[in-house]
Amino acid sequence: MKTNGIIDSLTTEKVNADTKRIDEMNAYEIVKRINEEDKKVALAVEKQLDKIARASEAMTKRYVKGGRIIYIGAGTSGRLGVMDAVELVPTYSVPFERAIGIMAGGEGAFIKAVEGAEDNAELAIEDLKKIQLCEKDIVIGIAASGRTPYTIGALEYANKVGALTISVVCNEQGKMNEIAQIPIVVATGAEVIAGSTRMKAGTAQKLVLNMLSTSTMIQAGYVYQNYMVYVQATNEKLIERARRMLVSILEISYDEACELFAKADNSVACAIVMKNTKCSREQAEEALNYVHGKVRLAIQHISKENQ
Repeated sequence: MKTNGIIDSLTTEKVNADTKRIDEMNAYEIVKRINEEDKKVALAVEKQLDKIARASEAMTKRYVKGGRIIYIGAGTSGRLGVMDAVELVPTYSVPFERAIGIMAGGEGAFIKAVEGAEDNAELAIEDLKKIQLCEKDIVIGIAASGRTPYTIGALEYANKVGALTISVVCNEQGKMNEIAQIPIVVATGAEVIAGSTRMKAGTAQKLVLNMLSTSTMIQAGYVYQNYMVYVQATNEKLIERARRMLVSILEISYDEACELFAKADNSVACAIVMKNTKCSREQAEEALNYVHGKVRLAIQHISKENQ
C-alpha cells in the first residue's frame, strides 16, 4: 500500500520499537516505560539552548519597545501556546492585549477540534490580520510536525509584515524550520503511542515556551531576585503570596509586610522600592515607570537622586 512519504519521514510519526508490546504490559510497566521516554525530552531541549536564548533575547528587544508576544498553532500545539499567553497576564501583569494565543479554528477549538482548520494557511493570515499584526510583534509558530499549513501560513505572513518569527518544532524535516527567522527544533523522536504528539513532543514544546516567556520576562524586568514581583494579587492566595514575598525579600515581619503592601497599593515591586529607598509610593511608581519597571534600576535611580 502506498503511504504519504512526507509523513513517513517525520520522526514524531514513527513507531517506537521500545513500546511495541506496551498493550501487553501491566500498569506499572506502562507508566515506567512512559517515564523512561519522558526523561529523553529535557536532554533534547538542552541541545537547543543556544537557539532558545537567542530567541528570548530577540523577543525582549521587541517586547520592551511595545511589541506583542503572539503564539499560534493548531491542536495540542495551539493549546500550549494559548496557555503560555494566558499565564503571562496574572504572573507578570502583562497586559492582556500584549500576550495573545491564537488557535486554528478559534477559541472554541481549545475544547473541541475544528476539522480542517489546521490545513488552511489563509485562515492563519486572516487571524493575524484581525489583530493587526505589525513589524514590532513577535510570532511564535508551534507545531510538532513542523509542516502544519495553518502555522506555516502564519509564519510566512509574519515575515512579510516584518515581525520576529520563531518556530518550536519537534522534527528536523519540518518546513517551518526553513521559514522561521529563529527555528527551535527539539527532536523528541517516536512517541510511546505512535503519532501521539501530545506526549513527548507536547512536553518539549511546553518546556521551550516556559523558557522563552520566562526568560523574556526576566530580561524585561518583571522579576526581582527570583520572585514574580508583578504578580496580580487578585485573590486571597495571591495576596498572601505577595505579602510573604515581602517578608522574604526585605527580611521584615509579616505585620510590617501587610502594612507596606497596603501602602504600596498592593504592588510588590512598588513596596520593595519604597522600603529600600524610604520613598513615597508616588516616588516609587515614578521611578519604576522611568526604568520600565525594573526594580533594581528603580532603587538605584532614587538612591542617586537622594545623594
